[in-house]
Amino acid sequence: MPQLDTSTWFSTIALMLVSLFCVFQMKMINQTMISITSQDKKDMTTKTQLPWEKKWTKIYLPHSSPLLS
Repeated sequence: MPQLDTSTWFSTIALMLVSLFCVFQMKMINQTMISITSQDKKDMTTKTQLPWEKKWTKIYLPHSSPLLS
């Protein structure tokens, strides 16, 4: 029975990894990255008023906690 020749496995795997890296880089070069400026950060920190935040709702204590007066 013939032996399996494994002498080329390292070069095959190494070239596969290099080619996958190159393909990944070629795909990523076309992507646009989103940059957050200081103005965008200010806009994200402003809180919008939601309809249910305008109303006051009573929050009840759980049954196990003592009533605070």
